[in-house]
Amino acid sequence: MRNHLLRQPGHYLFLLPAMLVGMGLWWATPADEVGSPVHRILPLVLTCLGIGLGLIYNRVRAVCLLLAIALAFAMLHGLVGSFLNTGAVTALTPLLFHSVSLWLPLLFALHGLWPERGRLREDLLLRGVVSGAAVGVFALLAAQGPQGMHDLLSDHHWAWLPTGWSRLAQLPTLVFVAALVGLGAQALRQPRPLHTAMLIALLVVWAMLPRVFLSPALLPALASTALLLIVSAMLQESFHMAYRDELTGLPGRRALNECLQRVGATYTIAMVDVDHFKRFNDTHGHDNGDDVLKLVATRLAEVGGGGRAFRYGGEEFALVFLDRPAPACVEAVEAVRATVEASRLQLRDRAARAQDDAVGRLQRGRGGGGTVVQVTVSIGMADHRAGDDAQAVIKAADQALYAAKDAGRNCVRAHGQQRPVAVRSREAAQGSASR
Repeated sequence: MRNHLLRQPGHYLFLLPAMLVGMGLWWATPADEVGSPVHRILPLVLTCLGIGLGLIYNRVRAVCLLLAIALAFAMLHGLVGSFLNTGAVTALTPLLFHSVSLWLPLLFALHGLWPERGRLREDLLLRGVVSGAAVGVFALLAAQGPQGMHDLLSDHHWAWLPTGWSRLAQLPTLVFVAALVGLGAQALRQPRPLHTAMLIALLVVWAMLPRVFLSPALLPALASTALLLIVSAMLQESFHMAYRDELTGLPGRRALNECLQRVGATYTIAMVDVDHFKRFNDTHGHDNGDDVLKLVATRLAEVGGGGRAFRYGGEEFALVFLDRPAPACVEAVEAVRATVEASRLQLRDRAARAQDDAVGRLQRGRGGGGTVVQVTVSIGMADHRAGDDAQAVIKAADQALYAAKDAGRNCVRAHGQQRPVAVRSREAAQGSASR
């Protein structure tokens, strides 16, 4: 759990715009202006924006949840507006309020936990039919017996359930708790910004519902917050799709190209290549080869000296040091090479692997009889003096990398140097001499 995504601050970047918009809207909204056009239009704009992004990026769950929040907001906005104008609630207001309180968590659980199948139109149509049929049947029953449905939603009590801890009726409260447990387990098992955003958005909805008539300014503020949480999470995931390497989690080639456009006058680039990787793949298989790349990426991500690691392609990586010439980066590069060399990887023994997935999950982390292998990397370095632009420096670093390969691999070479680069740290120097 130490490296779990939920423990990394960058996972929660989608919270910032939602929090700023929600708090700003709440503080700037007098109670008597909740019915203004601005507060009706903002959730509509966020919903349309989110649906457009969801359709582009094939995020059907997000589209359905945005529609659910928007419809609930429209219904509650009408109820609250009528209450503010007349000072009284209509006969159907309690039934409509409790219906929204029940169906919002149900729809969150349904669409949030329903896996996406990858076929946009079929998935969207199926979800629409299932949701529409369920809500339609409920609406017909409520129309036939509104008082009975109201009593079922608001007056049904269980003696074993404590009272006073939630301002909602017991049945909607239980549904909220069940939905939160399901979405929380999903966010823990599959940490993605969208999964976390759905969980937090449901918490925001739960905080909003009991207070919409007491503090009407909360309705547009928290509804916009819930909508923007999901929209921002989709944007963050789309950024990761474009700029993050899916296998290793490092920034990818596109992120490297953008970084190189802003390197400044002084910088160093180190090209890193996994030694004998093709032979390893042919011997142990591509799945174990992927594990090697993940291991190397993890070690490179820990590079010091202000360096930043990127996945360049295949078994090749890049380290970029801004505002530092090559001599100032030698220690950090040598240290990361030594860290990779000191790492050991136990290959997965597929012959002894349990056929049942549940049993396999229980066996994880207990070790096994797989072969333990050592991984090494060769590194070539070049700085701004090796070329007129970043691409020329990369070519120079590649030439240094070829020199490191020719020198026997598992070493660092700088552009223009035939001998091993000098290492500042005593420990690294001793390790280099022992080889």
